[in-house]
Amino acid sequence: MDAPRIVAVIGGGPAGLRAAEVAAEAGCAVTVFDRKPSPGRKFLLAGVGGLNLTHSEPLETFVSRYRGGGDRWPSLLADFGPEALRAWAADLGVPTFVGTSGRVFPEAKKAAPLLRAWIARLKKEGVAFRFRHAWRGWEGTEGGLHLLFDHEGRAVSYPCHSAVLALGGASYPETGSDGSWVPLLEARDIAVAPWRAANCGYAVAGGWPEAVLAAAEGKPLKNIALTAGERRIEGEALVTRYGIEGSAVYALGAAIRESDPRVVRIDFKPSLSAEELLRRWGTPPRSSAAFLAAAAPRWRLGPAAVALLEWGERENPSPTPRALAERVKDFPLPLGEARPLAEAISSAGGVAWRELDDSLMLRAAPGLFVAGEMIDWEAPTGGYLLQGCFATGTRAGRGAAGGG
Repeated sequence: MDAPRIVAVIGGGPAGLRAAEVAAEAGCAVTVFDRKPSPGRKFLLAGVGGLNLTHSEPLETFVSRYRGGGDRWPSLLADFGPEALRAWAADLGVPTFVGTSGRVFPEAKKAAPLLRAWIARLKKEGVAFRFRHAWRGWEGTEGGLHLLFDHEGRAVSYPCHSAVLALGGASYPETGSDGSWVPLLEARDIAVAPWRAANCGYAVAGGWPEAVLAAAEGKPLKNIALTAGERRIEGEALVTRYGIEGSAVYALGAAIRESDPRVVRIDFKPSLSAEELLRRWGTPPRSSAAFLAAAAPRWRLGPAAVALLEWGERENPSPTPRALAERVKDFPLPLGEARPLAEAISSAGGVAWRELDDSLMLRAAPGLFVAGEMIDWEAPTGGYLLQGCFATGTRAGRGAAGGG
C-alpha cells in the first residue's frame, strides 16, 4: 500500500482548517502549523458579534459582493457555497438560522462550540497540530517541499509533498494575522498587493463640530442610503468620535477609498422622494432652523440625522423647504483617512491573483497553495468574509491533495 501524500497547512484560521479538512478527507496525512498556541483566534473574535457564517441571498447576488479575483468567485463558490457551508455546520452538530437581514448564524450565535467540534473532527480524521511554529520560508525539492519554521527559537524543517499557506491578512495582528509573511514571498518575486484597511470606519474631514458630537456620538443613522462614486448601499451607520462606521460604510469601503474627492453622500430617507417629504411638511415655518425643527418629527428623522442636518443648516442654511428636502435626500459628508489597518475588520491586498493558477497554487512555487485573506480580495461584512475563506480553503486543500 502506498504511503499517504503528506500535506502541511500553515495557519489555523478557517481557510487553513478547511484546507486541512479537505486534504484529510482525500486520504492525505495532514499537519496544521500555527504561530500561536491555539487555532482559530480571529475566528473566535468574529464570534463576539454572533458569528455571521454566510448569507442567504441568491448566489448571483452573493458573487457580486467580492472585489478582486475577477471571474473566479462563481467557480469558488460553486465548490463550497452558502448552502454547503450551512450543511457542513449542521453535520458538526451546529445548526444555523437565517436572521431578518438574511445573514446566517449558528443557533447558539457563538464561535467556540463550532470550533471545538471542528477541531475534534479534524483530530479524529488524523490531522495533527503543531503550535508556536512561525513560518520562515521554504525550499523546493525533487519530491516536494521543505518548510522552514522557528519553533520557540529553534529552527525546524518539515518535509512534505505540498502545503497550503493560510496565514491571513493584516488586520487584528494580535490574533497572528499581521502580514509578516509578505517579505518571504516578495523575496521570490511573487507579487503582493499593498495592504489597505477594509471594513473599517472613516474619519470626517476636519472632525465633527462639538455640537454634532454632543448630540450624535454613539447614535445610529438607521434606514439610510450611502453613495460613494457610482455605488449606493442601503443600511445603517454609526456616528463615532472620529467619524462614521457601520455596515453601510463597510460595504462601500473600496468605493470610498478610491473616490476623489473622498465624499460619501447620505440619503436620510431612501424610501421617500423629495416630493413626498414636502407633502408631509404642512405649513412651512419661516427660518431654516425652524424648517428642520418642524420637519424632523414629520419625516421621522432620528437624533443623529437631525444633528448632521442642523450642522448643515448652520454652515449653509436652506432657503426653501424644497432645498431642505433635497439636503435630506443628498447630504454630502467629506471624509478623511480610514481607521488604522490594525483596527479594521479585514484587509484588502495580499497575493496577486495572477500569481495563482485555478487550483490556487503559486505559479512560481509548485506544490505551494494559498487560501483565505492572504489573497488580494475583499468583501463586506455579512457572512461574505468567512464564506470566502471557506471557499478558497476548499479549493486550495483539494489542490494540495493532488485533486487539481
